[in-house]
Amino acid sequence: MKKILLIAAVSLIGVAASAQKFAHVNFQELVQLMPESDQARAVIQESQKNAQESYQEMMNEFQDKYAKYQQNVNSYTPATRKTKEDELTQIQQRIQEFSQNVEQELQEQQQKLMEPIYKKAQEKMQEIAKAGGYIYVFDRGSILYIDEAQSTDITAECRKALGIPEGRTLESLQAELASQAQAAANAQ
Repeated sequence: MKKILLIAAVSLIGVAASAQKFAHVNFQELVQLMPESDQARAVIQESQKNAQESYQEMMNEFQDKYAKYQQNVNSYTPATRKTKEDELTQIQQRIQEFSQNVEQELQEQQQKLMEPIYKKAQEKMQEIAKAGGYIYVFDRGSILYIDEAQSTDITAECRKALGIPEGRTLESLQAELASQAQAAANAQ
């Protein structure tokens, strides 16, 4: 009797599982290719550029004062030498503090800018999943194996809902970013 109940239960689970609909999506692709991500990247790049310029100004100040110190070190009185050395130490400390603070601020800015983008992608993906009657949607980036015959890829549908141009791919995005980086390097 127990065996019959066990076989019946396993059969019901198998039937129920086969009736369920599964889907998968490449979530990181969606987020990276969204137009909003382009805007966030532009803001972050501008912030990084400004930070780099400020850092370079501070480094130039240090290098100028250090060169002047080295040229005149033998002519300084002990009190003047100590004052100049203290000034150089303070500049180095400011540079170090600036580097640490700006790195943290840039990370916070990136999180703040990307949070609504992730949320929008998540909401659109959920809308599509609910409309399609899927009970599970797996992220392609975190799954080792997907049986394409039993799971529907809803990435294309999500791309369309998020306004991602049809021909845009991660490879084309990487090429765009590399081109922008090259143009920025050439401008300097």
